[in-house]
Amino acid sequence: MARLLPESLIPRPVAVFEEGGFMSKVLTYDYGKCTACRACELACSMRQLGEFNPARSRIHTMIFLEEAVYFPLTCTQCEDAWCAKACPAGAINYNSDLGVWWVDIQKCVGCRMCELACPFGDIAVNPGTGKAEKCDLCGGEPECVLFCVPKAIEYKEPEGAPLNKKRAVSAKLKGSHKEVRL
Repeated sequence: MARLLPESLIPRPVAVFEEGGFMSKVLTYDYGKCTACRACELACSMRQLGEFNPARSRIHTMIFLEEAVYFPLTCTQCEDAWCAKACPAGAINYNSDLGVWWVDIQKCVGCRMCELACPFGDIAVNPGTGKAEKCDLCGGEPECVLFCVPKAIEYKEPEGAPLNKKRAVSAKLKGSHKEVRL
């Protein structure tokens, strides 16, 4: 059954690319602002699945009570996506219009190679469908951002230092990663 979305929730391409393939807009986190309300998880699951189910969300709030530290985690949309390289079915593809890696559920065979390849644990096979799921940035308008009241999650162009840091970490990870051949 098809769901009708309000006009404001229909995905629109907003990603812009820089030289070198990095997306100008990225999800950024201010961990000091996160209150562990988990509204991001609810918004994500409602947008993606049509139900409030934080366990099935594509963003997860990590909660460390003893330290009173909370932070949301989701797919980082790696430039050199290991999940895509590991997928023997070719089900994980890059959408250059939106600047996101997405899972083609028609091709996904549920082998879990993407789960094994992701160093961040940000892709998982849905036990109900047997298909991989990951953040797709809601087509360019991430729902988690819209419902993050304390503004701990933002979708914006990164500032110089975070972008340089992201590039450095990506280059280091890319260098340490050996391409998976199946």
